[in-house]
Amino acid sequence: MSFKIAIIGAGSVGFTKKLFTDLLCVPEFRDIEVALTDISQHNLDMIRAILDKVVEANGFPVKVTAHTDRRRALEGAKYIISCVRVGGLEAYADDIRIPLKYGIDQCVGDTICAGGILYGQRNIPVILDFCKDIREVAAPGAKFLNYANPMAMNTWAAIEYGKVDTVGLCHGVQHGAEQIAEILGAKSLSELDYICSGINHQTWFIDLRLNGRKIGKDELVAAFEAHPVFSQQEKLRIDVLKRFGVYSTESNGHLSEYLPWYRKRPDEIARWIDMSDWIHGETGGYLRHSTETRNWFETEFPQFLASAAKPIDPAKRSNEHASHILEALETGRTYRGHFNVKNNGVITNLPSDAIIESPGFVDRFGINMVSGITLPEACAATCMASINVQRMSVHAAISGDIDLLKLAVLHDPLVGAVATPEEVWQMVDEMVVAQARWLPQYVDAVPDAKERLSKSTVKTRDWAGAARRNVRSIEELRAEKSTLKKAV
Repeated sequence: MSFKIAIIGAGSVGFTKKLFTDLLCVPEFRDIEVALTDISQHNLDMIRAILDKVVEANGFPVKVTAHTDRRRALEGAKYIISCVRVGGLEAYADDIRIPLKYGIDQCVGDTICAGGILYGQRNIPVILDFCKDIREVAAPGAKFLNYANPMAMNTWAAIEYGKVDTVGLCHGVQHGAEQIAEILGAKSLSELDYICSGINHQTWFIDLRLNGRKIGKDELVAAFEAHPVFSQQEKLRIDVLKRFGVYSTESNGHLSEYLPWYRKRPDEIARWIDMSDWIHGETGGYLRHSTETRNWFETEFPQFLASAAKPIDPAKRSNEHASHILEALETGRTYRGHFNVKNNGVITNLPSDAIIESPGFVDRFGINMVSGITLPEACAATCMASINVQRMSVHAAISGDIDLLKLAVLHDPLVGAVATPEEVWQMVDEMVVAQARWLPQYVDAVPDAKERLSKSTVKTRDWAGAARRNVRSIEELRAEKSTLKKAV
């Protein structure tokens, strides 16, 4: 088969390599063209060198091109994959730093909460630019696969306003399933069958079967509490499981910031998180991890390049959805996964316009969602709180209405549990001013926001959060990796 795939934000080097090697695990895909595009020529040069090395080592006739001109990359593309981070780590640092001044302690801050909402404001204008280019220069009927967060907001905007055939993709469901298979003693993941449904990062394992046997709440709780690692790392998720009756797909730290109960008091945060790794609840944990990963890659690039000169092993193909979806669409080999799409009645007790994450099957006829799913009431209520925030956030990003943006932030579950309306209004002004270069829709609102900030009497504090760690140096990372290698 010969067709073109464009990857936007291909400078996300490690993730782009994973997607690329996954694609080449499909025998029919070894004659495709992969066009890379990024605003950073430096990052583009690095990923191009790595992918060229992969192609050379495997002797495939795959064509790899690289462009800072996005439209050139999109010309004639049948599939477009986005993994962009608008504003980079500089803007992301503000997503964590500024809310901390108002007592809002986030672990990730890229999907909802104050940081995720502002991230969406930066992303959505760019997503709509992507959609315009796709409509104008990509192949007719091109499919847009969005990996970028905030997943629901980006996908919502692309479908409702971008008018492009879009699906949002995430790996949270797969990771949760791997945990459950481990605690239940499954010999392989194939022994576990499950239905997950909800919204991105608030998806719920509403039906679990191990070798056909239904797994109930009590057995799942007991298995998690007996596990020597997960019992400590997933304390919050286990507590939600006990109260809701179903397990959440999202990590302990990420889930903690979508709910109003676990991070609203600084002295309570330590009770629910685990500091063995950033993902379990560390303040600004993903920002630290992302910064260290970038620094490590920049320093150790020659090693990454050398490691690319290896034969591809189809048995090590990842569980990222993209290659499996494209394989199903192109070959007809059916693939089952969990996809982010517009609800349209798939989940009976969530709004039709919401972006849901739920099971579907892919074949030559497209992505076919399993309809008629009803969530447990507590799960639906929790999802609804976020959906309302997502809807307002998308509409604010489209209109440039800073008052609607403030209302969206005010209604965020964790923000509302911590901050007063006056604090929220000032915090949003401060974030919009700090990130003005990435927020073209708010250009007319920035002068008034600056004026309000100059006269504000709302007090803030210099606070690093309840569980902050410093970014480690390259030397510290080397020492840690060496220790882990010796332990293995």
